[in-house]
Amino acid sequence: MNDTKPKHDRTAQAGKARTKAEQAAERAAPERKAGAEQLQAENARLKEELSREHEIYLRNLADFENYRRRVERERASVAQAGKREMVLSLLDVLDDFERALEHMDEAPASVSAGVSAIYQRLAGLLESQGVIPFESVGQPFDPALHEAVGSVESDEQEPGVVLDELRRGYRWGEELLRPARVRVAQ
Repeated sequence: MNDTKPKHDRTAQAGKARTKAEQAAERAAPERKAGAEQLQAENARLKEELSREHEIYLRNLADFENYRRRVERERASVAQAGKREMVLSLLDVLDDFERALEHMDEAPASVSAGVSAIYQRLAGLLESQGVIPFESVGQPFDPALHEAVGSVESDEQEPGVVLDELRRGYRWGEELLRPARVRVAQ
């Protein structure tokens, strides 16, 4: 290093260079500060937008879950209503078998046994599906369970008690499937 300039000139030039660098840094500081503030504001805006979008996403997710549950309930309800109509029709057939069995005295034994077997099978099928008859005779009249088709003077029962069952009533689980048609004591 063969420097021809004296050492103090080099130091003076370095000082000037530092001074120029410091001046440039001082001029750039407000711009950097404004840039940083702008980035912070942009960051805050993006965070707020992300939060809003996330809330919308959660709301839509909850709406879809509610929709899915409602559709499932409606599907089950429609299926239950279809089954209910079928079971009510089968109860009418069961009633016809009961009436037929009452008049089988004169029929051959094989016919009577066949009709009885079919009746038992149909009754067993309905019972396996949860369709169960309930007793009405001797019970107090309950408009939720009974359909009164007449009243009869009676010394044997208290007024308001079911004397005769014209059509048997059935439950399906805990639900009333068909009310019993009854005559009530007066």
